Amino acid sequence: MGTTGEGILLDPAERRTVMEGFVNAAGDRVPVAVHAGAQTTAQSVALAEHAASIGAAAVAVIGPPYFKLDAEGQFRHLRAVARACHPTPFYVYELADAAGYPFDPAMLLRLRDEQDNVVGMKVSDAPWERFERYLLEGYDILVGPEALIHRGMQAGAVGAVSALASAFPDRVDAVVRNPTKEGAAGLSDLRGQIEATQRHAALKRILARRGVAVQPDVRAPLRDLDEAERELLARISI
Repeated sequence: MGTTGEGILLDPAERRTVMEGFVNAAGDRVPVAVHAGAQTTAQSVALAEHAASIGAAAVAVIGPPYFKLDAEGQFRHLRAVARACHPTPFYVYELADAAGYPFDPAMLLRLRDEQDNVVGMKVSDAPWERFERYLLEGYDILVGPEALIHRGMQAGAVGAVSALASAFPDRVDAVVRNPTKEGAAGLSDLRGQIEATQRHAALKRILARRGVAVQPDVRAPLRDLDEAERELLARISI
């Protein structure tokens, strides 16, 4: 239900249904972290409570988009959602380009100190100068931009949460296990090819080519690929 999962475009009942489906399907084989970010604190709190009640392994939230929250507003929102899912581990999702503002690092340290289930962050900011400010003590950092996996993990990040991994898990896994500059550059090139089309529909079409029974349907205002974009996608090796 994060960025690649289109969660922000689904209504709360749909999101709960999807959450339940994934947690039930995963069983004990795969830990399911649920994105509960929403436009209002009340919506995020309700989704976080639900995620914890169905046995999600963790909860994450992005900053509520549109209104630019100051540090105190950020703190109150994140603390409320973390409290709602306690003791389920809570992750902050830093993606300033989508939220419209960055989380304040000093606020994040305060949040960590005052809420004991705050354990980490997914950081999707780039370039490196925007990313490295979130390598904060006491936070397990997960790298969002594939191009930064090697630098992030060399600097102490514990892993990655990658959009590409939804369709190319083998390629992303290889770079996480052996984080090299060359490997990250290859993922960056692949990401660029996907982004030259329409990411969400493109990743679903790649999954279908790999044998997963999924359609390229996306929630408006996202759209499917046009003919030229489908031609570009067909050139990507799977």
